[in-house]
Amino acid sequence: MTDLKPSSVTPDSSAGLEAVEREIARACIEAKRDRASVELIAVTKTFDAAAISPVISAGQRVFGENRVQEAKAKWPPLKEAVPDLKLHLIGPLQSNKAREAVVLFDAIHSVDRPSICEALSKEIRSQERHPLLFAQINTGEEPQKAGVVPQEADGFLAACRERYGLTISGLMCIPPVDEAPAPHFALTAKIAKRNGVRLLSMGMSADFPVAIQFGATHIRVGSAIFGHR
Repeated sequence: MTDLKPSSVTPDSSAGLEAVEREIARACIEAKRDRASVELIAVTKTFDAAAISPVISAGQRVFGENRVQEAKAKWPPLKEAVPDLKLHLIGPLQSNKAREAVVLFDAIHSVDRPSICEALSKEIRSQERHPLLFAQINTGEEPQKAGVVPQEADGFLAACRERYGLTISGLMCIPPVDEAPAPHFALTAKIAKRNGVRLLSMGMSADFPVAIQFGATHIRVGSAIFGHR
């Protein structure tokens, strides 16, 4: 059973959301970008519906989960109650979870290997449902982390289109924790530009203002809204 944090961990998640929104607005002004060009994904992994509900009530509609099984356990009732909620899978995806992922998620940020491409292609055709797809780039070439290494990104994106018939709309990256994020964001944006990919999933609680400076269209923010897990 998934271990979900009780809502008492986040006594005022709506206040956290307001603070993050102010910081996004400030970063957009500094980057000379329209606030509407940045989508906030509120990351709710390990938090239960009681913790999430105040953020929904405050107007947030886009949420992120790391695991298919956890999302499956808690999000269908929430989406039934509030039909315009959007759910993004931001964690690794296993091939055997592709069917459930395509059913449940509106976007998948972790396309990173041929087996996932094949499984997603099959399910998208079968279900006639088309979640937004992001290829994950392992910009730090960290062996413990999922993602396509930068020198293989162009070939991987071409294979997604030509071999698997997948539309990759964006790139996602998670910079190494012990390095400055800016070079990793810049590299991801460069790969996206030369491949005609429009969306960039970059930036988390600690570095999303920097990501906005480098063109992030989607930022994934959890602890700054809900508190530390």
